[in-house]
Order: sequence, then structure tokens, then C-alpha cells
Amino acid sequence: MKRELVEKDNQELSVRRQCEILAFNRSSLYYKRTGPSEEDQKILEEMDRIYLDFPYYGSRRMSRALKRRGYDVGRQKARHLMRILGIEAIYPRKRLSLPDQEHQVYPYLLRDVVIDRPDIAWAADISYIRLKHGFVYLAAGMDLYSRYIVSWEISTSLEPDFCCQALREALEKGSPEYFNTDQGAQFTSKDFTSILKEEKIQISMDGKGRVIDNIFIERFWRTLKYEEVYTKCYESVVDCKRSLREYIERYNRERLHQSLKEYDTPLEAYRQMRMAAAC
Repeated sequence: MKRELVEKDNQELSVRRQCEILAFNRSSLYYKRTGPSEEDQKILEEMDRIYLDFPYYGSRRMSRALKRRGYDVGRQKARHLMRILGIEAIYPRKRLSLPDQEHQVYPYLLRDVVIDRPDIAWAADISYIRLKHGFVYLAAGMDLYSRYIVSWEISTSLEPDFCCQALREALEKGSPEYFNTDQGAQFTSKDFTSILKEEKIQISMDGKGRVIDNIFIERFWRTLKYEEVYTKCYESVVDCKRSLREYIERYNRERLHQSLKEYDTPLEAYRQMRMAAAC
């Protein structure tokens, strides 16, 4: 907003004087954000593959694994790139840390919950999706009984808005008793949790670093990456969104699940059990 005022308004004042009045750093006017280099983009993609197979790797082992695959990446750079991906090593920890000091973290509530029909518990998570030039983040919500993807949305940043949008779209289809996420800042934000509270949905969150608490959506990421993302080269965000939409539609409507009754598709399991519960 300040930048727009400096560039467009008060043209009789010099840029320097306008910046002084607005208490705005003049050098910020000339800063242009750049994404990862082409080499870093390749490293991010390879790191994503490694993490799917070895989610317990921290920066030290991630660095070693990358070097074995031909990428000269030190531990510090591995740690930096892991932050870009939004990933961390999965292991139990004695102490939990808040992702944001102003955000409330909720306990994990699903340990003793029997999930024997749709809409008892939904879960949401975020994953990195690489493009030909750059990357986006994908937020998806899943019904834990049927594995049905109730909604999804992509974004070029990790601001909470796209997670909130995906949640609102999901709630147009139904309402679960519990909603489980990790402790990421997007899900602990007041914008996100307030939507759940308004719908009187119980908020559940994984223990930090506990991938097993949200195992079904973690398995979906693996399926999505190996069946769709790694087989494509998305030219743009628009191309990525179109292709993901087609894949998730096939996943919901056509992909048979061994874990579901009679190898049902997620959509079949979701609809059939909802109809049976309504009768």
C-alpha cells in the first residue's frame, strides 16, 4: 500500500520526501522478489522425493542423502530448503513448541475415536508442488473414513487464506464432528480456527512431529506425488491447478481402495455410508 502511494500519488513531492513522510524504506521500492534458482528448484524436487520415503530425515541426513544423489548441499542449505518446503523430521519430542506465540495449539482428540462412517473426522494438510519454474502449495481436506478429498486449494505462499478457502468449500458439502490438522501456523491461525468454532466442530491437532496422527492424508500425498506430480511438468499455476483438479476427480471417483469395503472408490464410500446413516 505504501509503495503504491509513493509511486502513484503526490507526484509533486520527490520519492525521497514521500518515503520520509510515510516512514518507508526507499530501498524497498526497488526490491524485486525472486524465487529459487533453477538448481535450487531441482534440489527442492529431489528433497521432496526423499522426504516422502524418509520423513524422519533431519537436515543432517537430508544433506547426506542429497550428496549421494549428486547435489552438493551442506547442512545449513538443507535446513533452509526444508523450511521452504515446510517440512521437518518426524519423531516424537518431549516438548512441544508453538508455531506462533499468538496462536493456540489444541490437543490430539482422535486417539480413542471410532471412525466407522463419514463425517466423524476430517483432516487437512499442506504439501509442496513443484512447477517447471517455481512451486506452489496445495492444501487438501480429507474425510478419514472414506479417504474422500472434500476440498483443496493451491497458493503461491503459505499465508492462511488458501487453507481457509479450502475449509469453507469443504463445509459446503458437510460438517464433521472433529477436524484434525498439524500445528502449522496456517491451521493454528485465528482465521482458520474461528471457522471451525463457528460450526461447533471439535479441533484436534497432531503432536508436533507425529506424522502417524495424520497418516491417511500423508499417504494421499505419496499417492498424489508418484501418480501425478512426478509424472508431469506443470508450465504454470493455471496448468498445475487444472491437472490437479483432473487427478483429484479421478482419485475420488475412480481409484479403487483396498482398505475400503469391496474396493470402493472414496466417493462411493462417502456417499453410500452417508445415505445409510440418513435412513
